[in-house]
Amino acid sequence: MTLRLYDSAAREVRDFVPLRPGTASVYLCGATVQGVPHIGHVRSGIAFDVLRRWLAYRGLDVLFVRNVTDIDDKILNKAAEAGRPWWEWAATHEREFTRAYDALGVLPPSAEPRATGFITQMVQYMERLVERGHAYAADGNVYFDVRSLPDYGSLSGHRLEDVHQGESAGTGKRDPRDFTLWKATKPGEPSWPTPWGDGRPGWHLECSAMATSLLGAEFDIHCGGMDLIFPHHENEIAQSHGAGDGFARYWLHNGWVTMSGEKMSKSLGNVVAIPAMLERARAVELRYYLGSAHYRSMLEYSDGALAEAAAGYRRIESFVRRVAERVGDVEVGEVNDDFAAALDDDLGVPAALAAVHNAVREGNTALESGDGGRARQIAAQVRAMTAVLGTDPLDPHWAAEGVDDDAHAALDVLVKAELERRAQARAAKDWTTADEVRDRLAAAGVEVTDTPDGAQWALKSKEH
Repeated sequence: MTLRLYDSAAREVRDFVPLRPGTASVYLCGATVQGVPHIGHVRSGIAFDVLRRWLAYRGLDVLFVRNVTDIDDKILNKAAEAGRPWWEWAATHEREFTRAYDALGVLPPSAEPRATGFITQMVQYMERLVERGHAYAADGNVYFDVRSLPDYGSLSGHRLEDVHQGESAGTGKRDPRDFTLWKATKPGEPSWPTPWGDGRPGWHLECSAMATSLLGAEFDIHCGGMDLIFPHHENEIAQSHGAGDGFARYWLHNGWVTMSGEKMSKSLGNVVAIPAMLERARAVELRYYLGSAHYRSMLEYSDGALAEAAAGYRRIESFVRRVAERVGDVEVGEVNDDFAAALDDDLGVPAALAAVHNAVREGNTALESGDGGRARQIAAQVRAMTAVLGTDPLDPHWAAEGVDDDAHAALDVLVKAELERRAQARAAKDWTTADEVRDRLAAAGVEVTDTPDGAQWALKSKEH
């Protein structure tokens, strides 16, 4: 089956055909490093990490670029409020984002350009736009003339007469609907030299310059949150087409994480920061939850929804680990047909997860009936499918999560001694003692599951 993706620009699901056979080039609008990341920020990282992994599984060499916006009004304002240098503020929070991505198993990008590292390319881009009649300079600012591009608004569907850029005021605009490519220098702000005067880049210009510098004038997929469709992505298209570049051939946008129906954002005060979330749930369970909905749908956050997702993941994890313990090493196999069909259909993760859980049920049945070979075969499939989703329970990234091997081995001896005592009590029909053992283990965070092969134990997920 051919991979099909919903292209926001075409407003339809299209067959994905790479520009260059055997290679997929992807640009993801990354973080504006103004503060500590929350789960709304990292959802796009997880959603498009699945895209990247699936493209690679399908045999493509994936060139994946995720930028860092390290110069921006918000960064300058927050740094000034804190009395810290803007560059130090940006670098500090860039590290926070990197830690969050790493903790949640998001693969490092092929390249992670910072906006401030591409000023020369931005100046060249503006020169091309001015020469082609799509941009003009005024009072040290440089603006894009939106009326000069007939298809302006094609991505968002905005009519030109309704456009409002929502940007901080500059001087010299010919039309309030024009957007800023370059901002004239202001006292106390960082600046770089250009033919039109010192200043700093506008947000939209940064991504066009970085994407085309690293991936070429035309590339396959541009990703980002749906809140970026206008004005950011609309203006990226305008700049790039105005400069004569084909730019992105497919546009993919992920939905928001919401709380009480509202988009999660710092301005609403309903932020759930990643460091705090990792105190409340294992990173792999948080990743599983954030990646469980279709990437284009809204994900309504609640503690209960996270707990339910964590329980679902533990069922997968328990099956794979039980097979490994009873039958032997489980290698990563191949995904099954239902899973492949789901992901080929616009990255249908909910249907893909249904295929995973169906396989787990079949595998548990095989394991309980004594068919270890079949259970191992299915576990290999489950490992392959969860690897594409970034949640393979036996991946070393997760295997080491919060586990001290020596401590775990010592705990295993103690718990098994308690389970043996419980088994003896049950055999003697001493139900009081058996229940006391189970309750004591539960109070210590140990979950006991009775199986045909005896009682199995696992540490419970952290409670919310």
